[in-house]
Amino acid sequence: MIRDATLARETARLAVLRGLVADFTNELVAKRRKPQEILSDEEALEVIKRAVKKRLDSVEQFKKGGRQDLVDAEEAEVILLKPFLPQMMSQDAIKPVAEKKKNELGIADKSKSGMLVGAVMKDLKGRADGSDVKTVVESLFN
Repeated sequence: MIRDATLARETARLAVLRGLVADFTNELVAKRRKPQEILSDEEALEVIKRAVKKRLDSVEQFKKGGRQDLVDAEEAEVILLKPFLPQMMSQDAIKPVAEKKKNELGIADKSKSGMLVGAVMKDLKGRADGSDVKTVVESLFN
């Protein structure tokens, strides 16, 4: 992929891919493994999710600072990273899981909604966005 981006002279894609390779290597080193080893699929997905989250946080900060040029650059990088992530569940798909977990845990009041969000997120194991899960859980108490 890096070779294809280099040959096509796609500088933004090349920078994102090189950054991912560096992030993968850093993850291996942080886990006290050799940089030549290979991350598992779950570990690689976590690294990519962190990269996307970092860029989305940067977009928010740059918007507050009025730096539209940097916002555009970060959003372009997010677009390049999204294909590497699995498809997230829709709110309609999350609702039955959340209702089942709510009944399973016997949660009746809104004060324990945080516990329900955590339990649903654990069940879905990264297949759903946290903000979507929170929205669905809040709708169950309305």
